[in-house]
Amino acid sequence: MGNVFSMLAIHPDKCVGCRLCQLACSVAKTGEYDPSQSRVQQSSLPQDGSVGPVVCRHCLTPRCLEICPVAAIRRDPRGGIVAVDSQRCVGCGLCTLACQYGGIRYAPRERKAIKCDFCDGAPECAKHCPTGALEVVHAGSSYEHLRAKEDLLSPGTSACLGCVAELGLRLTLKSLGPNTILAIPPGCLGGVGVVGYGTTTGAAVPVFFPLLDNVASMLTGIKRHYQRIGQEVNVVAYAGDGGTADAGFQCLSGAAERGENIIYICYDNEGYMNTGVQRSGTTPYKAWTTTTPVGEVGRGKKQRGKDMPLIMAMHGVPYVATASLAFLDDYLAKLHKAMQVQQGLSYIHIFSPCPTGWRFPTEKTIEVSRLAVESNFFPLWEAENGRFRITHRTAFAQPVEAYLRSVGKYRHLDRAEIAEIQEQVDERYHRLEALTTLADFHQAARFGNL
Repeated sequence: MGNVFSMLAIHPDKCVGCRLCQLACSVAKTGEYDPSQSRVQQSSLPQDGSVGPVVCRHCLTPRCLEICPVAAIRRDPRGGIVAVDSQRCVGCGLCTLACQYGGIRYAPRERKAIKCDFCDGAPECAKHCPTGALEVVHAGSSYEHLRAKEDLLSPGTSACLGCVAELGLRLTLKSLGPNTILAIPPGCLGGVGVVGYGTTTGAAVPVFFPLLDNVASMLTGIKRHYQRIGQEVNVVAYAGDGGTADAGFQCLSGAAERGENIIYICYDNEGYMNTGVQRSGTTPYKAWTTTTPVGEVGRGKKQRGKDMPLIMAMHGVPYVATASLAFLDDYLAKLHKAMQVQQGLSYIHIFSPCPTGWRFPTEKTIEVSRLAVESNFFPLWEAENGRFRITHRTAFAQPVEAYLRSVGKYRHLDRAEIAEIQEQVDERYHRLEALTTLADFHQAARFGNL
């Protein structure tokens, strides 16, 4: 939330309950310490009873604004700040009931609604927070321009709690815009959130549902039709690893080889999560699934997972990238590049942890996603016309054990097995670095710098 230059990031895990944010806010607004006048409040979290700051999120489509009967709440379209006009407010309190985040409150003294106004871009609460639980971060990012764009996916989530695949699809559609045709094969996201409810659709763009084994083929036909009639349109697949690396690989490989101008995005949750957590071609080595059990004999999957991004890069397509939703700017920048490709296929492979199938708490999805990148288990890179580049380098990579211990499907691993996986991770990363170095060498040679 915030204006076009900055946002207020909230880190509940850093909050120690000191209430200095309330002191700073109430003094800034009234000149005295009165917790009832503070726009930021402390609330106990239901999971473990710990405290955390609660403040307005300046929603893109504020429920408080929609329900206000006297139009006393307005949203600034330039900066996104949602503000209360105290002259118009009649103190009915409907806005406080509508806000699901508790970000707007009724002030008994004024008998009006009060809420955060972001202090003209320099929130006093963040200035005085000693632990960084409230932090002003400067945006100006590839994500920032999406804030004012229309949300093209139904509100809420129809995916499992903690699933980042739904977040990825929502941001993808926002970035692509309404001039998009979307393919969703059978999988975790082929449910009511995209299909719709009753006579209403779940997405504001045309959606079709191919089979697992013909996703790229159907996209090819649609794209060629629009090329024939001279109309530009984004033709995009958002498919799981089963429809990408296994059943759908043949037609995807063929589309890449023919140079079909489509965007193919794989959200990889490393298994057939929608049908019972069975192993897929991208399931990693030693991972537990229902078809690679762990017991007296079994120790998880016996084979290494397919390196689908590298396989696609070896097809020679114009653009290939890996992405993680723990690094949104990186993903959206890559999606923008994929949209610029006019000749040939673009492929983006998103790391998509599944709390249900991977056995970790639903609130840890972003943490797991970040650990995978920072341990080099899932490095972020891109290949533009064959030139490889690592897009996120970690100065001091975490040991892969830190990532493996955060995910329940690796709970059975012993020290020797973790060491073996560390060797595999190092091997893959060194190969990626070699490809990057080779690309730099060729670039230097091309311009006569050798």
